[in-house]
Amino acid sequence: MCFVARVRYGDTMADPAASRSPRVRRAAIVTGGAKRIGAALVRALAADGWHVVIHCHASTAEAKALRDELAAAGQAASVVAADLADPAAATAIVDAAVAAGEPRLLVNSASRFDPDSFADFTPEQWDRHLAVNLRAPALLIQAFAAAVGDDPPEAAVVVNLLDAKLASLNPDFLSYTVSKIGLAGLTELAARAYAPRLRVAAIAPSVTLVSGPQSRANFERVHTLNPLHRGVEVTEIVAALRFILATPTFNAQTLVIDGGQRLLGLPRDVQHMVDDNEEDRA
Repeated sequence: MCFVARVRYGDTMADPAASRSPRVRRAAIVTGGAKRIGAALVRALAADGWHVVIHCHASTAEAKALRDELAAAGQAASVVAADLADPAAATAIVDAAVAAGEPRLLVNSASRFDPDSFADFTPEQWDRHLAVNLRAPALLIQAFAAAVGDDPPEAAVVVNLLDAKLASLNPDFLSYTVSKIGLAGLTELAARAYAPRLRVAAIAPSVTLVSGPQSRANFERVHTLNPLHRGVEVTEIVAALRFILATPTFNAQTLVIDGGQRLLGLPRDVQHMVDDNEEDRA
């Protein structure tokens, strides 16, 4: 299906055609689903038969293009645009999934990732990271659980995207890191609170794509900085999501995908571990 018209839910924007779809398809939500890792997860879920609600914020054009790509392949998706810093966004996003089918999967993939440190972080940076990376997933899980109901035929699933740096902490990207530490705790708390209605798990990859202020040259130099000398690929994150979905007893756990990078005990974020002005120091 190809949805063109849009309707606003408060400060959000969603496809009304989803409400006309038969309620026979499992619905999945992927936040930050228009680009990068989120888009890869959307494509995989759509190929597996899910109706995928593609959440975006500013990337509406990319989200619509992805929806149309999936429709051309005979797959189902809809778009909901919302600012995750707005607490009202969670309800509108979950409402879009209810309109599309039976909500059975929530993937909290969207993330704010801005550089700061103890020396220069500001209250505004701190609040922006925690609003998008921690409060929004909490509100989405709350709204998703309510939509799933008290007696689903099988446990619905929540998957949070973390960061492998949580297995070997360093102080770079301070506000971002604190928000991901919180999201890791939220994963276990939600698993405790919502069992047996929900399974809640997480995936924590190391650097997979060029991120934040990182240059392409820097990424190429650090992508394989782990004991295996092999960088994490987006396809592995997709495979991890499919593993979680296919494993009914996987709950309250995190899949760390880092090639063993945590064993190196890096003192700084990986992008700071090479000097771009030197020939080779990795």
